[in-house]
Amino acid sequence: MTAGSTGPIPTQGPKPLAGWRVLVPRGGPWGDSVAADIRAYGGTPVVAPMINFAPTSDEEALVQALRALAAGEFDWVTITSATTVDVLAAHQARIPANTRIAAVGETTAAALLAAGFRADFVPADDSSATGLLEEWPQATRGLVPLRVLTLRSEIAKTTLTDGLSALGHDVQSVVAYRTIGIPVAENVVADVASGRISVILVTSGSVAEQVQEQLGPVPDATLVAAIGPRTARDARAIGLRVDAVAADRTAESLVDTVARAAERRAAS
Repeated sequence: MTAGSTGPIPTQGPKPLAGWRVLVPRGGPWGDSVAADIRAYGGTPVVAPMINFAPTSDEEALVQALRALAAGEFDWVTITSATTVDVLAAHQARIPANTRIAAVGETTAAALLAAGFRADFVPADDSSATGLLEEWPQATRGLVPLRVLTLRSEIAKTTLTDGLSALGHDVQSVVAYRTIGIPVAENVVADVASGRISVILVTSGSVAEQVQEQLGPVPDATLVAAIGPRTARDARAIGLRVDAVAADRTAESLVDTVARAAERRAAS
């Protein structure tokens, strides 16, 4: 069983995703890993990246913030995505030992460790900005005010920055990168419209926007699966139908959720 899944990948007998084509909206190592899991369940992955990441439009502000971070001017820095970790690595950022690092979830924490950083605090229950805020007082022993650097995407909601400020902390919010849409190939658009794509994976609000803009309206027979409740809410807020929601905010749980949905369809 892969980490985060709710059931074993079948090794014998019929596989739940046999004959299913699954649209994977991100490429790179993440997309490769998800594609491998889909194949293990018998499905055919269609990797079609729909978003990419670009440098921040205010590079000087980011550079200055990272200099202040290296100089120990912050008590905490919050990291809300693996992409932010990539930005830190690209800038050869240094985080001193006296500055603690909060990661929004296990995926981000793993990315930090892989890049040579550490994760001092990861929310135990809800891997989101809201979950981080709820557990923040316990993680910081209630100390107020703390100097906090929040690094975020240009389109990210200011939930974390606003919440930490409301708790009385001195917060500096800096945009670390921009999220941009990528047009998918015409044959992928045609395959979705004709129903030849069985499942569309939705891994973030940004992906949901691209699915709605480029592929909507999604045929009723196509399963739309979101990686977690927050992504599902973001998708529904822009009018994208969501049929299945992963129990855990992990790629493995998402693929497993799709497999379970396929089994239920086959049984009915």
